Amino acid sequence: MKSRGRIIAFFLLVIVLLGTVGATSLPIAKDIKLGLDLQGGFEVLYQVEALEEGQEITDAVLSDTVNALRSRIDVLGVSEPVIQIESGNRIRVQLAGVEDQATARELLSTEANLTFRNANDEVMLAGNDLKQGGASATFDQNGAPIVTLELNDPGKFAEVTNTISQLPPPENVLVIWLDFEEGVDSYVEELGKPDPKFVSDPRVSQRINSPSVEISGSFTVEETQNLAGILNAGALPVSLEEVYSTSVGAQFGAQALEQTVFAAAIGVALVLLFMIVHYRVPGLIAVVTLSVYIYLILLVFELIGGVLTLPGIAAIVLGVGMAVDANIITYERIREEIRAGRSVRESFKAGAASSFSAILDANVTTMIAAIVLFIFGTSSVKGFATLLIISILVSFLTAVWGSRVLLGLLVGSGVMDNKFSWFGLNKSKVHDPSENKEIYDLTTPFDRFDFAGSRNKFFAASIITIVIGMIVIGVFRLNLGIDFTQGTRVEITSDAALSKEQVESFLSESGFETEDVVISGDDSNLAVTRYTEEFSQEEINDLKSAAVEEYGVEPNVSTVSPTVGQELAKNALYALLIAAIGIVIYATLRFEWRMGVASIVALIHDAFFIVAVFSLLRLEVDITFIAAVLTIVGYSINDTIVTFDRIRENMKRVKKIETEDQLADIVNRSLRQTLVRSVNTVLTVVLVVVALLIFGAPSITNFSIALLIGLIAGTYSSIFIAAQLWLVLKKRELNKKGPIDIEKLEEKNKWGSDEPVV
Repeated sequence: MKSRGRIIAFFLLVIVLLGTVGATSLPIAKDIKLGLDLQGGFEVLYQVEALEEGQEITDAVLSDTVNALRSRIDVLGVSEPVIQIESGNRIRVQLAGVEDQATARELLSTEANLTFRNANDEVMLAGNDLKQGGASATFDQNGAPIVTLELNDPGKFAEVTNTISQLPPPENVLVIWLDFEEGVDSYVEELGKPDPKFVSDPRVSQRINSPSVEISGSFTVEETQNLAGILNAGALPVSLEEVYSTSVGAQFGAQALEQTVFAAAIGVALVLLFMIVHYRVPGLIAVVTLSVYIYLILLVFELIGGVLTLPGIAAIVLGVGMAVDANIITYERIREEIRAGRSVRESFKAGAASSFSAILDANVTTMIAAIVLFIFGTSSVKGFATLLIISILVSFLTAVWGSRVLLGLLVGSGVMDNKFSWFGLNKSKVHDPSENKEIYDLTTPFDRFDFAGSRNKFFAASIITIVIGMIVIGVFRLNLGIDFTQGTRVEITSDAALSKEQVESFLSESGFETEDVVISGDDSNLAVTRYTEEFSQEEINDLKSAAVEEYGVEPNVSTVSPTVGQELAKNALYALLIAAIGIVIYATLRFEWRMGVASIVALIHDAFFIVAVFSLLRLEVDITFIAAVLTIVGYSINDTIVTFDRIRENMKRVKKIETEDQLADIVNRSLRQTLVRSVNTVLTVVLVVVALLIFGAPSITNFSIALLIGLIAGTYSSIFIAAQLWLVLKKRELNKKGPIDIEKLEEKNKWGSDEPVV
């Protein structure tokens, strides 16, 4: 009855979990806010400057500026805008889903200093002569859209109009300006232009005794509404200078979302299929917990009001690889115990217990990289880091606790007793209990390979690779994107295939001449070009209008100022350095300093390898590249930590190490025992990354390439560099201080200590 109850509980729990996921996941997914790279929109980083000489930019001034910007955004009708005050007197504005980006940017940056001037540009009335909140959009007697303004002192307006009316034509005009620039703007110069800077210039023929003013002109209804809204929001208390901006067309966003979700689905499906084929029943349980994992990630992200971006989707999918890793570590340990002749129940208990420390250490080190990325990242990279942190926490919950609960119910029921094939094991690989076999002595597919004995070959191969990489970087340099330099990046897409010559000709005719055009995309329908100079708002609008007319699709345009580029580069280096230091400190505290040193050497090896390949292939290095490198740092240390955890465990089994051969044997056995896990883990993540690379949006192609290169390099360094380097350092300790008594070190809780054993 007890066994039957466990089986019933297992199926009920699975039905409840999958039923909940199936019934509520779609509404949750629909409620998640999409970033501007998935639905179009723009992001601007403003440097707040003093409007008047001597003005101090205080927190109160920044807060007032944010409120004014928010009021203007309300006029646009944009739902859930993101406005953040950042260090250095900066304000970041993100408007996802806004359709008329040109108008939106103009409304945001307009200081809204309304002035009424005569033909000689002398101020007759200022913004403070208008009643606060008194602007409204309406229609005149002929049905034309106009803006009416309520006056604080109608008598003053009457005197002004009386003075203007006495002037001879064409001087009898009251010119209405928004953000008039002294010494730059001039009514006489603007008068003959088809699109003058002033709002309107009505002629005044008589004294006007009215409590309100009408602003008329060739306005659309939307323009009058915007003008009224911006005047009611009030003038900005500061001047705003754009130092960074990026805009994504709505069609770009929709395509990116569709492509990346499709790629993610394929990647996850391949991972789930692999788990079922390789691990059988535990693999099926992993499918359930991974489904719950993805569901919980979306739920938590929706609850905290997160904004999902392209890198964010990649973080979720990569998190699947991390969750699978925890399952693989546990399942491999259970299979080892079964092979040694333990019962299924004993194997489950021992495997779950022994794998916990490796999973914990691996997740903590990846978490360090994710937290550093969140602190130093900006915009979509910060969203990537947020999802990575959530992924780590949720994967620990589902893969460690959820999988063990479900598998524990089946194991506890006895239904899996002696059914080795249910674990993906061949009966011929399982030893009889009478043999008293230890895990330490189990055979592996890699027993013929002498990892420790071949370490000099590995070191030589890595040194040669590093030297070649240094030459490559020295010759080709890095193809730094505008994130780390400055300038403007433009992405043009078309329904038809594009050619380099055709795009260069179009840009030249539009006034944006360049020879730096790269054609990519599945159908060669994406052209990317970069300029060393920053584009102004007007230039961006002109380029977008020309591209829409030529190709029917609004291009993506990003601009970065020199100051922001330098800061992003500096923050990227800080992030890599701090993450590396944090991981080494943790590895040292959990293990010993030699393992910490070996880990950091392996990480530098991996990061350098990625950089060298990017330099050789001339791939663009942008801010998402840093996110990829930090992610690989987490994955690589994850793999290394699991290996070191097994080395520590095997040293405890040996108890006392007296010779170099014993150390080499421990390293060899540890690598052989964990290599299946390493291969399986990297294979599952590679499946996901390759799916993102093949089917994902072009904007994350370089991100996916960096991950793929890093995964291969990270696996290599964990097996052939980190463990081997630790062996070299440990041998020196052995030769210097004599035999290492592991039991005494354990008693003193000084595993790996440099103190001599007495």
